[in-house]
Amino acid sequence: MAGKTWTVNLEGINHTIELEHGTWSGKRVIKMDGQIIEESKKLVDSGTDHFFMIGEHTCAIHIRSGGVKFKYDLSIDGVSAETGKATKMLDGTPVESKEDWVNKRRPELKTLFQHYVYGYLPPVPAMNFTIKKQDEDLFDGKATYKEVEIDLVLPGGNNHRINLALFVPNKRSGPAPVFMAVNECGNHQLVDHAGISIIEREWLHRGCKDDFYQRGTRAQVWALENTIDRGYALASFVVDDMDPDKHDWTDGIHAQYVGAPGDSLTRWGTIAAWAWGLHRVVDYLYTDTDIDTNRICITGWSRRGKTALFTAAMDERIDLVVPHQSGTGGMALSRREPNETVARITKSFPHWFNDNFTRFGKNVNKLPVDQHLLIALIAPRPLMDDAGLQDTWASPHLALEAMKAASPVYELLGEKGIVGDGFVRDTIGTVTMGRLLQYQRDTKHHLDIHYWNAMMDFANRQFGKSPE
Repeated sequence: MAGKTWTVNLEGINHTIELEHGTWSGKRVIKMDGQIIEESKKLVDSGTDHFFMIGEHTCAIHIRSGGVKFKYDLSIDGVSAETGKATKMLDGTPVESKEDWVNKRRPELKTLFQHYVYGYLPPVPAMNFTIKKQDEDLFDGKATYKEVEIDLVLPGGNNHRINLALFVPNKRSGPAPVFMAVNECGNHQLVDHAGISIIEREWLHRGCKDDFYQRGTRAQVWALENTIDRGYALASFVVDDMDPDKHDWTDGIHAQYVGAPGDSLTRWGTIAAWAWGLHRVVDYLYTDTDIDTNRICITGWSRRGKTALFTAAMDERIDLVVPHQSGTGGMALSRREPNETVARITKSFPHWFNDNFTRFGKNVNKLPVDQHLLIALIAPRPLMDDAGLQDTWASPHLALEAMKAASPVYELLGEKGIVGDGFVRDTIGTVTMGRLLQYQRDTKHHLDIHYWNAMMDFANRQFGKSPE
């Protein structure tokens, strides 16, 4: 007979919840404080939730096969019993005010996510900004393209450069709101324009090799002219500028930054490196008078969606966040992930995270954080999760549950988080919403102009106005 025991606090009273699980017989017994509250001989399916009520609280025990052993997780009202509520400190102390959140819980969570998942970010370096090129005739005069060199002065005397592509609408009455996003293959692939430099790379991601020297090959994915038409700017750089997307610590910013914080387990991974680069883009945007620094938005697709979420969680200058189909290590809860588990993602892409995260692959329930707490770090800023309903690998249902578990922090800070079901299908329109929303379309792992329009619709609603 296998099983697990949890101690939980409900209405200020500690309770002991026990699961007895006959892994061969299928018998399942759930007890609270020694009393049986549910008993079943029905065969238990691995990877499913088994619900029961304790008073007005909806509880679920998630049973998952871990090879020769089963693994168990208890959630109460959608929140894992292991990580607890976003409005409680790690030691269980309640977070009861905005001051508690700002001065205690938020700093604690920032440290926990850097220590256990992504790695520690270095401090802000000295920087120099140079506009290398400027072309005011992009899209037949509708936009200006700026090629900005962001030169970072690193400890030890090394310099490192980010090549930023900034596209700004010309037809506007004031500074433009902006979306930031890193790209996979090069700035020149966002749009077919001869003025955008093609920067040679020593290493190319496998998805970039066949068409690297072709311009505009990903124009449909980025839908840039539409973004310009809607009054938004776009700022982007290729991820290789910070760190190539491969398991190698001898290249990119990792090789050049001497004395980065953390030890061998907690040093920054690739997602953290990309995020740190995006923070430097924000530094530049604050100097550019064409940009409205009260409407800086960030998005990213897949692994770059994970990056967008972590970037915004660590930098409150970012005003709105739209992770696009970000999955594990992004919006989806790690503990109940049936597809891309922590063990699987850290085996396939160990460089994305720090080495501490890899250690929890076989026992994710011991991880002291889960992704609802990263979402909580966005509060009270608006966040929309983009979900493709056929993209089951990204587990959009677990992203929605994570948002619901983060919602109390928004309420603590005086804003509505989740309103109603918390999602909208196909069109934003005039749907009643809080600061948290999941946007759903019946697509696979995909990004196109329809998703971009939804992002800007959401931003317009949250900012209370459209670009002028």
